[in-house]
Amino acid sequence: MTAAALPLASAASDGVWASAWHRFKRDRVGMAALFVVLAFVLLIVLAATGLVARDWQREVGVPNAPPTFVGPTVKAPSPLAPAAGGPLLDLSDVDPLAPRYAEWASRAALIRTELTPKADTLPLGGDRLGRDVLAKAIKGTQISVFVGLLGALVATLIGTALGACAGFFRGRVDDALEWLYNVFTAVPGILLILAFAAVMGRGVSTVVLILGLTGWTGVYRLLRAEFIKHAGRDYVRAAQAIGAGPWRRMAHHILPNVSHVILVQLSMLTVGFIKAEVILSYLGLGVPVDQVSWGTMLAESQVELILGHWWQLAAATVFMAVFVTAFSLMTDALRDALDPKLRGIE
Repeated sequence: MTAAALPLASAASDGVWASAWHRFKRDRVGMAALFVVLAFVLLIVLAATGLVARDWQREVGVPNAPPTFVGPTVKAPSPLAPAAGGPLLDLSDVDPLAPRYAEWASRAALIRTELTPKADTLPLGGDRLGRDVLAKAIKGTQISVFVGLLGALVATLIGTALGACAGFFRGRVDDALEWLYNVFTAVPGILLILAFAAVMGRGVSTVVLILGLTGWTGVYRLLRAEFIKHAGRDYVRAAQAIGAGPWRRMAHHILPNVSHVILVQLSMLTVGFIKAEVILSYLGLGVPVDQVSWGTMLAESQVELILGHWWQLAAATVFMAVFVTAFSLMTDALRDALDPKLRGIE
């Protein structure tokens, strides 16, 4: 009987986070999404350290160079160029300097070739200045993911802390925080973001603070309700009976049981803040002009798309779609692993 009870005792000794990790590892979709997110994290670290995409501002190709798999653009012949096998067009009677034009053009082409050789094609194409779209997409990943994820973390931390205090302590604390919540929700979200942006100026850290300070209200509302619900349950009262203080009950007992709600909000805010960064950058209130993000790439690609140059739009969209999808699937799997209602379903 003792030997048979050992597996049960071992399983019971696992903590909330250890058992959640065991359940998460059995989710193949979640694990695949985790590897994709880790690949993006590695790409961000390499871009931040300058090992990749360090020269994203260099004009390495001709303007609007097409992707390599499309091939170089076929250049139309000049209307003044002689036809194949035909006589040279003589403009000396019209322009006395006409005989020197060809010589000057050849010398200028030679100088440009020696100083700054330009590629006719690039792996994912070039923008209107000839900058590599692949390098811009990698560097833009660093900025956009940093803004979206860090802004979501700031908003989630603020909303969780305020919601936990309001739902657990109630009384005057709850009344004061409810008043603050009503003030922030009384103003439309986009107007609140634009107001903060106009006051605080431009910059990556500024965008993070703006999104974090304006996006916490939804997390606060949900966490307040969850803490009200869990504060009166038997396991929390039992912890109080054995001497656990209020902060220990909040952090050690209630918080693990509402962590799945926090993860869902974090995922939604990350996706929403990446989109908000696109809007702010498009309006000129987001990332500075000397930096690049998915938002600035999408803003630049509007003019290029009219001319048929679609590759910058495609690169930014694919990078953003892959990361957002993988991050959402990963957090969904983590939510299922941490949900207390699903712990008994094995």
